[in-house]
Amino acid sequence: MDQRDPLSPRTRLVHGGTRRSQFEETSEAIFMTSGFVYESAEAAEHAFANDGSRFVYSRFRNPTVAMFEDRLAAYEGYERCFATASGMAAVHGAIMGLLKAGDRIVASRALFGSCLYIVKDIATRFGVETVLVDGTKPEEWEAALAAPTTLVFLESPSNPCLDIVDLEHVTALAHKAGARVVVDNVFATPVMQKPKRHGVDVVVYSATKHIDGQGRCLGGAILCDQEIAALLAPYLRHTGPAMSPFNAWVLLKGLETLDLRVRAQTAAALEVARFLESHPAAARVVYPGLESHPQHALVRRQMAGGSTLICFDVKGSGGPSKQAAFALMNAMEVVTISNNLGDSKSLITHPATTTHQRLTDEERLTLGITPATLRLSVGLEDPADLIADLKRGLDAAAA
Repeated sequence: MDQRDPLSPRTRLVHGGTRRSQFEETSEAIFMTSGFVYESAEAAEHAFANDGSRFVYSRFRNPTVAMFEDRLAAYEGYERCFATASGMAAVHGAIMGLLKAGDRIVASRALFGSCLYIVKDIATRFGVETVLVDGTKPEEWEAALAAPTTLVFLESPSNPCLDIVDLEHVTALAHKAGARVVVDNVFATPVMQKPKRHGVDVVVYSATKHIDGQGRCLGGAILCDQEIAALLAPYLRHTGPAMSPFNAWVLLKGLETLDLRVRAQTAAALEVARFLESHPAAARVVYPGLESHPQHALVRRQMAGGSTLICFDVKGSGGPSKQAAFALMNAMEVVTISNNLGDSKSLITHPATTTHQRLTDEERLTLGITPATLRLSVGLEDPADLIADLKRGLDAAAA
């Protein structure tokens, strides 16, 4: 089953890429092996000399990992998928695998801390020029991409303040400048946003998030077409960010329910966001599905839904503050405190002291992260229970 399959994308999430062994199992097999055997020395020689269709070593390819790669590629519509050990391994491989000394990368400033570290610190260490822009401002992209560029990297929606970047506009500018575009699509998920439809060359995921969806394991994915895959394959093969077969099997199970989970979580997130917007203790509520989102028109054009994430500021008796945010978090009983997201359980985090702690105060404020900012990942609980829990937290914050 491949990308040419006439089945709908949702059906591909259940059946795509399946490889059955001689036992004809229903559930995909876990091939927990580092290597493979050959019937002769000549067969081994041929396996290492041919096009890679033969499995030779699990750092290169593995049957269970290949099933995960083929299934996700079939759903996304890209020709190739590379599975990696984590989301950051995917980001690092996609960026550094396409750059060399003297190249130029333009990136949106609103990035997850580790992503920002790769473009600002690691890439520049190897002689790559990095230019950061406000991803929501077309004029900054236009100015930055007026010069020849090798790579563009961005998140949309961004972590944690849910800025939206106009993918079609940026991609057109980037291609004119000679650049390939890499998009971190984690917050949107492949269910709510299809970057390939907007001309994006490479999509990366932390499969740890919605693709697993139950907080069980780490994983990452890079999706692209064959031309770029030919450039990335040697880098990934020799640097070794391989996904384990067991994690690939867990993530295969996650793909089967991804579409159903994300749609339910997104519907619940909209209900929760509307409640927060109406509560006096919520000083600011940012959710792409709300009409109040500053880029709501772009969201409607580019996304199928508003995502499972909500960003909001908490107001205590003395105004928005870290103390009010902490009071809310500590008062909640259903929503748990965690820096993870995309889980079936609702999770909340305080970005200024966790995911974006290493940024300076000025850098955080530039991104819209204040001491009062919280990021809520909406799970599969009944929205009424989440709203009641949030009300309890907001009342505690306001006390």
